[in-house]
Amino acid sequence: MYRVSTFVTGGLAVAWVAVMTVTAGAQNPGGSPEGKAMKNPVAATAASVTAGSQLYQKNCSFCHGPKGLGDGPLAPKDMMPANLTDATWVRGSTDGEIFKVIADGAGPDFKMKGVKGRIADNDIWNIVNFVRSIGPKTGAR
Repeated sequence: MYRVSTFVTGGLAVAWVAVMTVTAGAQNPGGSPEGKAMKNPVAATAASVTAGSQLYQKNCSFCHGPKGLGDGPLAPKDMMPANLTDATWVRGSTDGEIFKVIADGAGPDFKMKGVKGRIADNDIWNIVNFVRSIGPKTGAR
């Protein structure tokens, strides 16, 4: 976002542009208090995990890989997609934090765009349940 301000100095109007980074809702490394406070409203049933798997394959596997190893065939060359099966959860390990990353994207540079507005919240929770099923068996839910 750009902000243009004008001021007058010595009878001369001067304009300057301030560039501001907008990270509205983006999940940065370290997690988020908002995400930590969120509770998963969708039970991790077989039906939810299956639905999440289908959504993951359609929307996420091109970067994160079909098994979540971070080895997707279409990941940009300068991007290192997260390995969703290991114990390292840089952007937070709770279900709510995972939801926030999927919904809002991964800041600060947004190489991973959020899906909010394109995928229903309930479906994002199904993806969370699927990611949990392939991820480490420890960590906060």
